[in-house]
Amino acid sequence: MHKLQKICRKIQGKQNTQGFTLVELIVVLTILTILAVMLIPTLQGYLEKTLETADVVEVRQAYMDVLTASLTGDSENMTKTVQLRQKEDDWQSMDPVTIAGITHYKADGDTETWTGIPTAGGQCEVSYKEGVGIVFTWSGKSHKPSLAPRPPTPTIDFDEDIHGILQKTDLLNKHKTSNFEIDSKCRNSTMLPVVQKELSENSLLKYGTWAYLADTNKLSENHAYLFWTSVDTDAVGAGKKIPVIVSRAGGGYYIAESVTAERTVLNHPEQSYVAIANHIWNYGGFSTYTKGTRYATMEEAYAAYKQKLADYPEYKDTLPK
Repeated sequence: MHKLQKICRKIQGKQNTQGFTLVELIVVLTILTILAVMLIPTLQGYLEKTLETADVVEVRQAYMDVLTASLTGDSENMTKTVQLRQKEDDWQSMDPVTIAGITHYKADGDTETWTGIPTAGGQCEVSYKEGVGIVFTWSGKSHKPSLAPRPPTPTIDFDEDIHGILQKTDLLNKHKTSNFEIDSKCRNSTMLPVVQKELSENSLLKYGTWAYLADTNKLSENHAYLFWTSVDTDAVGAGKKIPVIVSRAGGGYYIAESVTAERTVLNHPEQSYVAIANHIWNYGGFSTYTKGTRYATMEEAYAAYKQKLADYPEYKDTLPK
């Protein structure tokens, strides 16, 4: 009998060592809770990224359908609506968003081809607009009452006759030379204030950097060009490639690339500045800037310039705000 009791006590002791104490269970549950708190946001972010990617894929397909319809004259299919799957307002996992060559940054706000922001459970209407092309309209009720409104895009006077500005000043007649130049960064220029007085309230030339280059002896042959860029040339320095809009006096706007150049002011080195381009001495030099697509209006050229900025991510935030 005594031996049997010993055996029973041994068995009971072994059974006690195989279980968990209450403290151990609490510790395990606490660790699991901490891990869950840490992992849930990551999993939610991954899920949102997956949903946004799926939305963009569907919008791209709608783009192709609408583009095909516009090319074939199928008016019934020139508008497609995509129901969005994402669970958060605005883009959480991508900036910029590129759809079939159209790149849009959050900071761009509403543009000619891109209006609104995606919302949770919202929709995107993809349509064709004559003279503009494919337009994306994002809509839906925001689920974030505190969502800050986008700053308004500045109004630019695209109808301003930028070459007529120089004609009003009579500077072209007063300075007959084969290498006439006015640079917006030349602080000691006596001609620059005269030009600035003629700018309209919403002139494009109040933003970025510009230069007017001409052979004033051959104005009748339209040997006059205006270069504009959203880039602050003094800030980026000399020897940098930048995108530019080039307007020829005879008509037409072109998107090109120039290389910034340092200009030294005689006897005033402290007033040196960085110009939008180096000296261009003849018509052959100017012609290299007026190749490719010719845009009839400043507004068309500006829209093309905004798309060109996608090739220059370092300058994406330089557009007028």
